[in-house]
Amino acid sequence: MTAKKKVAAITANVACAYAMKQIDPDVVPAYPITPQTTIMEEFSNYVADGAVNTRLMRVESEHSAMSAAIGASAAGARVMTATSSQGLALMWEMLYIASALRLPIVMQNVNRALSAPINIHCDHSDSMGARDAGWIQLFSENAQEAYDNTIQAVKIAEDMRVRLPVMVLYDGFIVSHAIDRVELLDDEVVKDFIGDFKPVYSLLDVDNPVTVGPFDSLNGYYFEFKRMQEEVMRRAKSVIIKVGEEFMKVSGRSYGLFETYQIEDAEYVLVLLGSAAGTARVAVDNLRQQGIRIGLLKLRVFRPFPFEEIAKALNSAKIVAVLDRSISPGSQGGPVFQEVCSALYSFDCSPVIVNYIYGLGGREIELAHFFKVVSDLEDLSEKRSKESFVRYLNLRE
Repeated sequence: MTAKKKVAAITANVACAYAMKQIDPDVVPAYPITPQTTIMEEFSNYVADGAVNTRLMRVESEHSAMSAAIGASAAGARVMTATSSQGLALMWEMLYIASALRLPIVMQNVNRALSAPINIHCDHSDSMGARDAGWIQLFSENAQEAYDNTIQAVKIAEDMRVRLPVMVLYDGFIVSHAIDRVELLDDEVVKDFIGDFKPVYSLLDVDNPVTVGPFDSLNGYYFEFKRMQEEVMRRAKSVIIKVGEEFMKVSGRSYGLFETYQIEDAEYVLVLLGSAAGTARVAVDNLRQQGIRIGLLKLRVFRPFPFEEIAKALNSAKIVAVLDRSISPGSQGGPVFQEVCSALYSFDCSPVIVNYIYGLGGREIELAHFFKVVSDLEDLSEKRSKESFVRYLNLRE
């Protein structure tokens, strides 16, 4: 039975701050950076009003924010924070420590381009740069998904089969600052859903001392440790699915590893993540009315990447267009493209794969651009080419 719904017209940042208020974490270290700042501004109001029992720590940098989050989590606290862009980059070395220590920290990263040149608008270069840091990554299309993913992230991170940090990702300004319709759960429903935090160890437990982050020498077990960390990340997929099913029961909203739209009979499939999925869905509807068999696969979980599931979903397509809102200089295509290629190759799937880099630095993507992509796919279909292509969408001449 789903809970009663309270509907609000709010931005994703306000929605995520509200989710944090309902979660009531023990410690939140925070440092401002556009376009994340209003999450912490909103949450600080809850702290000031006594609506939460959180210790809000105003630190001197994002590196310090993650360092404080690691210390607090290792001490047995439920910890959350948020950042964007250069802030995430400044946390880089600490991200690896948080995941290797198996600390269930939850952090919103409001996607923003990395400098230089300085740009405060959306692309996915920040989170894609951290894709190998050992954090689970959940992407959100809109404010509703950002709110829902924040709540689910806590339960996923703290599951004893996972115990890994989680990033909740959504597009800067496009989602973070745009007012949207959001259905909010009751406070008690959220508290019951996530449950009480149960730390495995605590640095403050003097009767049961533990060593955290020791030195591992040349002939130690670093290699084996990293292999175990990789196995835990792979196992997290089943927990993400289970938590999504449980969330469906209380919210009426379904979540899995990805969402498909009209791909059952599709010759052409668009693969992407983030806010552009909304425009892509409209493009699919328009093109279907013209008799073009096209579908959409919107990724939600980028880490752990759902290789087998993606390959199965795309196996019957003729051509797959993967859209990346980030660029990987010197490589063959963007990060999402590389993962999809690997998935289809590993499982002997046959679609032709084309990569489109789009939207860097907040560059608009509109219906006309999706129509251009499909026109390209039709041309490729006629040529029956098996090459992989990397193209740039809406790039000025």
